[in-house]
Amino acid sequence: MTIYNTADINTWERFYRANFINSLTGFKSVSLIGTANNKGQNNLSVFSSMVHLGSNPPLIGYINRPLESSAHTFSNIEATGEYTINHIHSPFVHKAHQTSAKYSESISEFAEVGLTPEFLDGINAPFVKESKIKYALSLQEIIPIRLNNTFLVIGKVSRIIVEEDIVSDDGFIHLEKINSICSNGIDAYYNTDLINRFSYAKPGKPLQIIE
Repeated sequence: MTIYNTADINTWERFYRANFINSLTGFKSVSLIGTANNKGQNNLSVFSSMVHLGSNPPLIGYINRPLESSAHTFSNIEATGEYTINHIHSPFVHKAHQTSAKYSESISEFAEVGLTPEFLDGINAPFVKESKIKYALSLQEIIPIRLNNTFLVIGKVSRIIVEEDIVSDDGFIHLEKINSICSNGIDAYYNTDLINRFSYAKPGKPLQIIE
């Protein structure tokens, strides 16, 4: 085993450090965020920082990188107050990754990478038609993180599209059945498999496997 300290980390080359620290936290959920500006111009970008904040009300957060890195997604959400989050599946993972390229605001990533925008009545932000689980959110709060000029963007889930046969009777969603992927670092993607679901843990009570 190797031990690194702060002084060691500070000597690392920029991209080596970025890859190392990005991989350090382990596998992360990764999704496509769909937005539109006030002119109806669609935007699509990949993010790997989604986090569940609460179920009642249903709140989801994500970390928006510094504005120079992902300005269009952030500005569209600020302007319209709505956006979508769309799971990524193995067949179009390469297209999802390509959305991380810095396209100009006038260019739709949907058209550039070959994904299809999909709309629901009452929601102006585009969904990804190819995604098998996706949801719309209304902006609730933006919390600036001054340490590194990023933002925690918090939205409330307003609409969900999901295939019924992947939802258990208790509400659990079997993402492995639709090949929703996860990520590590800034450029690696992985398939997932269910190991087990366990019963609610209580002191002195043996765990049960949930079928």
